[in-house]
Amino acid sequence: MNAIEVKNLNRRLGDFFELTDIDLTLPKGYIMGLIGRNGAGKSSLIKAILNVMDFKGQINVLGKDVDLVDKNKIGFYSSEFTFPEYLSVKKIENLMKNIYSYWDSDMFDAYMKQFDIEKNQRYGSLSKGMKTKLALAIALSHNAELLILDEPAEGLDPVARDELNEIIFDFTRSENHTVLISSHIVSDLEKICDYIAVMRDGRIVMCDEKDAICEKYVIAQASVEDFNAVPYEYIIGKKETPYGIKGIVVREYAPDNAVITEVTLEDMFVYMEKEAQAEDESYAD
Repeated sequence: MNAIEVKNLNRRLGDFFELTDIDLTLPKGYIMGLIGRNGAGKSSLIKAILNVMDFKGQINVLGKDVDLVDKNKIGFYSSEFTFPEYLSVKKIENLMKNIYSYWDSDMFDAYMKQFDIEKNQRYGSLSKGMKTKLALAIALSHNAELLILDEPAEGLDPVARDELNEIIFDFTRSENHTVLISSHIVSDLEKICDYIAVMRDGRIVMCDEKDAICEKYVIAQASVEDFNAVPYEYIIGKKETPYGIKGIVVREYAPDNAVITEVTLEDMFVYMEKEAQAEDESYAD
């Protein structure tokens, strides 16, 4: 069964489309990373999947229409997630008990111990990293099967981000658990994700298994003449250097004399966005 199925999703906002013709499938038991610049549509897509905004199209979550799915089975975190500063962690937990039917106090207590958070601490006294961990503990403490995280690593230091990745990875040790996570930190997603979807201007411009993406493309450094012989449709992005042209191309179409380097997801994203920006500037001229 697929944890998320999105078909022909559109969302119009004023005179332009916020989301356009989106198709997305996330199999159960896997982690998908959602990549895109600010304004690409990541948060809007997540809101549609959470059924908190109007849209046209079809969305199924955990095998049911998004209107019918049990919301207790979805854990959600956003970087905008916050509570009143004066509330204690214990009072926040009591609020959550009234919201979620399957609240697991023992699991929440275990996370508080793991994160070294005292229940008598006020929310306002917690650091950014501790607030993120508290929000994750809430998302994970009501027997959710699907975890949706919108920029959870924002503002976290490298150590806290590594701890976050471990939490996400541990969650998916169960084949019944699935994660959709958006982030600007592509290198973190590369460590934990099985699938990657890239968004730009409200569209998904690439979606595939992470390993398949890294296997399909390479970074090629070649002379201008050799690189320009590569068909345009097999080039993800390129830039001129003092030694010719360096770019990302489909592996089997790399120039014969090129210096080849294995590609990372961060390379892919940077080259794709720079290429798109160059095309936009060319079109504007």
